[in-house]
Amino acid sequence: MAEVLGRHRALGGRNLSNKSVSSEAEAAGDGSSVSVKLLAAGFYGLSSFLIVVVNKSVLSSYRFPSSTCVGIGQMVATIVVLRAAKALGAITFPDLDRSIPNKMFPLPLLYVGNQVSGLFGTQRLNLPMFTVLRRFSIFLTMVFEGLLLKKTFSGSVQITVFAMIFGAFIAASADLAFDLKGYVFIMLNNVLTAANGVFVKQKLDSKELGKYGLLYYNALIMICPTAAYAYYVGDLQMALEFGGWSDMLFAVQFVLSCVMGFVLMYSIVLCTQYNSALTTSIVGCIKNILVTYIGMAFGGDYIFSWTNFIGLNISIAGSLVYSYIAFTEEQSSKRSENADILHCSRGVMCNMCNVCA
Repeated sequence: MAEVLGRHRALGGRNLSNKSVSSEAEAAGDGSSVSVKLLAAGFYGLSSFLIVVVNKSVLSSYRFPSSTCVGIGQMVATIVVLRAAKALGAITFPDLDRSIPNKMFPLPLLYVGNQVSGLFGTQRLNLPMFTVLRRFSIFLTMVFEGLLLKKTFSGSVQITVFAMIFGAFIAASADLAFDLKGYVFIMLNNVLTAANGVFVKQKLDSKELGKYGLLYYNALIMICPTAAYAYYVGDLQMALEFGGWSDMLFAVQFVLSCVMGFVLMYSIVLCTQYNSALTTSIVGCIKNILVTYIGMAFGGDYIFSWTNFIGLNISIAGSLVYSYIAFTEEQSSKRSENADILHCSRGVMCNMCNVCA
């Protein structure tokens, strides 16, 4: 009996040693992955900032008549770039078959709706109000992550989110450049952005299509229906008859908008893959702070009032506190998990495994 117990202890010791080495390796891997997560988040923030500025210039400064046609251009750029990259062997994703639409649903619908509603909102609203109203997407992301991914959020995170929304309501109540259509489309964009982020995370976790497959088939599935809609409502004809095509600066910005549409979608998928849908919303929120103040100073369509200005800054303050709390909670959660693993490897009684029992 004593011999059997001795063997069991020896086996347990070897298991603990292996777990300890494994946990140390995982900790080292986590440390090296922090830089990848930060780069993915920074890439998304920069892409999101640049496309807002470029789209605002194309749709408002040059008064290009069709945001839908800008969206079609972005789909074309996505298809061409990814198909060329696959042909050159730089990337891989599954070939088209009958199972693709089922695997993709409902992402293509969310993708095109998110794209077109965001472009229309950018066209109709000044940049400060566009960015402050976009903060509703964080609240909606929390709701969808809770319903679909079963995530929970602390009371402090919920309070800061409601502070952002409260500030947005104050700002909207004194928006002297109020545009009902713009407000409707930006709120629709918030719903679609939140749903898209959560479903992207869900599809990436399933590992069926990968990030490149999601991007490629999103654009491929929706380009024909979107082009048909643009033709039916006359947007294609208005775009072709637009008088600014001879302006080289406009043409460059239009092409840049199309390419940046692909870059933005790629950066969203990348940030969501390496972080989470909520982290992607946080990065977008921080980016919006910069866009808000730049829009006030240089946008040309912001009408100042004290109530609106105070509401904007309440929402911005809530954004900063929210970002800090969400980041620190994520870090403390990871430290707690590592501490549990370390205690287990030292033989402390825990409920994570049955080796210590």
